[in-house]
Amino acid sequence: MPAGADQPLRTRVVWDPSLTAYNFGPEHPMNPLRLDLTARLARELGVLDAPGVEVVPPALPPEGDAFLEQVHDRDYIDAVRRASADPASADPAYGLGTEDDPAFAGMHESSALIAAGTVDLCRAVWEGEIDHGVNFCGGLHHAMPGSASGFCIYNDAALGIQWMLDHGAERVVYVDVDVHHGDGVERVFWDDPRVLTISLHESGRVLFPGTGFPGEIGGARAMGGAVNVALPPGTGDAPWLRALHAVVPPLVRAFDPQVMVTQQGCDSHYSDPLAHLALSVDAQQTSYALLHRLAHEVAGGRWIALGGGGYEIIDVVPRSWTHLTAIAAHRPIDLRTPVPAAWRDHVTRLVGRPGPPRMGDGVAEDGMVWFRSWETGFDPDDRVDQSVMATREAVFPLHGLDIWLD
Repeated sequence: MPAGADQPLRTRVVWDPSLTAYNFGPEHPMNPLRLDLTARLARELGVLDAPGVEVVPPALPPEGDAFLEQVHDRDYIDAVRRASADPASADPAYGLGTEDDPAFAGMHESSALIAAGTVDLCRAVWEGEIDHGVNFCGGLHHAMPGSASGFCIYNDAALGIQWMLDHGAERVVYVDVDVHHGDGVERVFWDDPRVLTISLHESGRVLFPGTGFPGEIGGARAMGGAVNVALPPGTGDAPWLRALHAVVPPLVRAFDPQVMVTQQGCDSHYSDPLAHLALSVDAQQTSYALLHRLAHEVAGGRWIALGGGGYEIIDVVPRSWTHLTAIAAHRPIDLRTPVPAAWRDHVTRLVGRPGPPRMGDGVAEDGMVWFRSWETGFDPDDRVDQSVMATREAVFPLHGLDIWLD
């Protein structure tokens, strides 16, 4: 049962330094230093030691890696195992040994551990053992059943959702705010009416993986079960938040999920080197708070929050995911809070510069990032409004929603 008034919220964070073994090499943009710095910052700010928060290392279940077969093909798992033991043997036919997903020693083991961490959070939330779960090492949403893709080997989000479906869940919502389309999770549940996947991302016309358009709405048995908001390059805080609010809350409320799984890739930031949106950490924190509120409103507080993309590993990722973890702990951090000196000193020793001075980018006013509600009306000349309306026209009627009303 969820925590009561006399019982502290129970939040579990998956973390262990061994998870930095998920490492594609020093030249790869997905540098595992981002994970260590996130954990250090959250610890310095007292988030990981707060009452009601427990930090646990991931562990494979008793049956070992067999759980991976709930989503991934056995021949693909075997290919990952071979490449893990001998990176030179990586087979590009499985997306391994490529520029995006170079093979490395121990790849199978580290990838399976990340996936096991997310599956355990889903189990614990579903069984009422905890209320919220955070795995900022997870959110590897591009991995396909039979291949690696986009820096992702095993799809931990899909595996966690599948575990809950296999154990009685009837309605699971997955919301993905990574700058890249959450294509792997969408693919797994494309024709499953029990899962609603919503992805808010930069348009596939200009960004990997080249998918996620409004007309991609799910299979024949699950029409409207896939929702995609494809935003133009350069979209900033206010229009992005307008799009999020215009699509996500109405659909989530209509679907009435029993549990929420969300992916918080922070590569939507204006300084991220791999994409072209223009969000601040302030807006990202605002979106995390919305998703948290929705989980309490519609899913009894059952919420599993994952990381994902994010390649500005000093200035953005640690702050964004520390905010995410703090929100899950019901201890949100004021955006004006100074970044602890000990953390900045550590970063200076590592990279020669101290990193950001505060937990926000100075955008918010009185802790708020302001935006126009959809209630103000549709602007046909606005490119973001055009994107939002295309999505609403494609899927809102399938959920009994009016495309014009908020």
